Amino acid sequence: MTLEQLRIFIAVAEREHVTQAARDLNLTQSATSSAIAVLEARYQTKLFDRVGRGIVLTSAGHTFLAEAKAVLARAEAAEHVLADLAGLRRGTIHIAASQTVGNYWLPRYLHKFKEAHPGISVSLTIGNTAQVAALLREGVANLGFVEGEVRDPRIDATPIASDELLLVANPSHPWAVQMDEPLDFKKVNWVLREIGSGTRDIVSSLIADHGLTVNDVSVSLVLPSNEAVVAAVEAGAGVTVTSRLVIALAIETGRMAIIEYPVPRRHFFMLRHRDFHETVAVQGFIEMIERARNIELTD
Repeated sequence: MTLEQLRIFIAVAEREHVTQAARDLNLTQSATSSAIAVLEARYQTKLFDRVGRGIVLTSAGHTFLAEAKAVLARAEAAEHVLADLAGLRRGTIHIAASQTVGNYWLPRYLHKFKEAHPGISVSLTIGNTAQVAALLREGVANLGFVEGEVRDPRIDATPIASDELLLVANPSHPWAVQMDEPLDFKKVNWVLREIGSGTRDIVSSLIADHGLTVNDVSVSLVLPSNEAVVAAVEAGAGVTVTSRLVIALAIETGRMAIIEYPVPRRHFFMLRHRDFHETVAVQGFIEMIERARNIELTD
């Protein structure tokens, strides 16, 4: 069994399609199919079932996929150890970040680090808080950056910046036009992020302060990105809570109104796995973030 066979197996398993996996790996379809066939024949184990024109993992395939990913993660870690010998002249950093911190706070530091260390490759994957934590646990990401809470004894979470949150609506919304009465969270429609999002957790906490759960209020839409939430609220779909970083332009141009309501600030967190080796490149990025943290959290 070779690492190349494992890479091919994982690509096919994740896509459930031989041709697409071959294209993404820049291999021929026959070479890709052959690698899978060799694995199945050598170990006399069926890894995929052919269903119509597609394929799906067998029970054995699902079990093997987790192990294959772990082996590749360890092989990549070994490459990182060797890359340490070159210091900060070359190397790779895989970062996973949730949407608000990844799209609005982190890019300036990615640029700053890349300017200082052009030989180091830095990649960024965007997901929600739960997805970022999963990528870190699996060894796919070297570092995580999130705005939600992560409870995992294997992961260290360090606050790195403070984020202002706002309750917002379309300027024509009743809450934006008239604020004579206390806000009744059950009398408006809410636009929310998906479960697993740190921003959704904040809304859930805010609603809980009124003795309610998300199931007690009217949720008009659940959307997978900050930008989709903002667009829906601008269109009049309801109210939401989001970061000032996300909403700044919409407020400046009058497309969104701030509802005067005390929403607690939150932190952005840097996540590190306690058990995984950190290369010199990763340590260099961490040091830059920690310097920024000392400035941002004391302003």
